Amino acid sequence: MTDAITRDNYADANARAIDGWNADGWEWGTPITHEDYLRACQGDWEMLLTPTKPVPHDWYPADMTGLRVLGLACGGAQQMPIFAALGAVCTVLDYTPSQLESERMVAQREGYEIEIVRADMSKPLPFEDASFDMIFHPVSNCYIEEVKPLWLECNRILKPGGRLLAGLDNGFGYVFDYPDEERAIYSLPFNPLVNPEHMAALDPVEDGIQFSHTLEDQIRGQLQAGFQLVDCYEDTYGEGRLYEMNIPTFWATHAVKPL
Repeated sequence: MTDAITRDNYADANARAIDGWNADGWEWGTPITHEDYLRACQGDWEMLLTPTKPVPHDWYPADMTGLRVLGLACGGAQQMPIFAALGAVCTVLDYTPSQLESERMVAQREGYEIEIVRADMSKPLPFEDASFDMIFHPVSNCYIEEVKPLWLECNRILKPGGRLLAGLDNGFGYVFDYPDEERAIYSLPFNPLVNPEHMAALDPVEDGIQFSHTLEDQIRGQLQAGFQLVDCYEDTYGEGRLYEMNIPTFWATHAVKPL
């Protein structure tokens, strides 16, 4: 199986893996409840870009009515229903069928409209220039090999003044033996497509194909794409030895496209 994984098809391997996780009740593929949606309609809500820390409310516009929001690799119906409850005009892009099916199911259940797009975010995004007021991008670019082209695409499709809210894996967790997280055994960057030792550490059926990215890729890459960094924070996974040692493995960033 691993011998067949290439740059041309690793996105399909990841979609199959995530479909499998969802079949097993994956935490990040479980849609919000009807009660959560109703609370959001009343102004009681929070969203996650990283595993445990809610995004500060001042990262969002005070009024999201009518704003065009793209959920980038954001399927699973955890955030987009909340944006819809707040009055945003929502589009979700994801490559995993079960993640998109959850979006469709919740939209039908709650009676709102959402544009659902199946596309690979490692390719040019299928949207016109200056299409969106905000991009919400939870931790997911660990499933693509190159992130700098994605930041360029995000800048292209955002309107001037638009916001990019992104959750980022800082790569540190890929160094350690999993699940014990006791020994640093893998080199960085973690890239199974170029390092056989990294490929051997993964089961593409169970794990998909994952990649580490540097601060230079993740944050400097946003700056090089033309964004201005407004705020950021760190987060842990919320469980495991690294969490118990309070070692951050994620960043979240709030960036804007200048006017």
